[in-house]
Parts: sequence; C-alpha cells; structure tokens
Amino acid sequence: MTKVRDLHEKWMDDPAYREAYEALEEEFTLASALIEARARAGITQEELARRMETTQSTVARLEGGRVRPSTRTLERFAKATGTRLKIIFEPDTTRHAS
Repeated sequence: MTKVRDLHEKWMDDPAYREAYEALEEEFTLASALIEARARAGITQEELARRMETTQSTVARLEGGRVRPSTRTLERFAKATGTRLKIIFEPDTTRHAS
C-alpha cells in the first residue's frame, strides 16, 4: 500500500504541485495550530463548538483549513481552548522586499 507521505514527496518534484502546495502552506499551518490547541485542551469538536457558541461543523471547517477565520473567531477559539492568540509577522525569506 502506498503511503500519502511517499506520494507527497514524489509529487513535490513536480513544479506545479510544489507551487500549489506552498501556496496553501499558511492554511495548513493555521489548521494544524487549531487542531493542536484543541487536542491540548483535551476537548472534542463538539465541546469546542459549545464553548464557542457555534456548531461542530463550523469547528470542522476551521480545522479543515477551508475558511479564513476572522481575528474575533480566533480569539473565541483561543478562549475556548484555554490558550492565548498571538499573531506575529516574520520576514519572508522566500521573497525580496519591494
């Protein structure tokens, strides 16, 4: 059976795939951070939704990276998971400043 990780590594040799994947990096990073915060809090999507006064499907969309949440939503997420929202700007080493 072929593993997704192995396919991903193979596909990364394709410039079009690599470009598309790298374009989604921020969404993947945010989705991972949300999932990790919920896991550290030891709560289900349903419990998180209750604490945020939203639905489980909304939480699933947030964690799936299919939506770009507002700062207000991220603050509610942080409060519901007992974490603190911290937004930082880092130099982009892949581009030159204009």
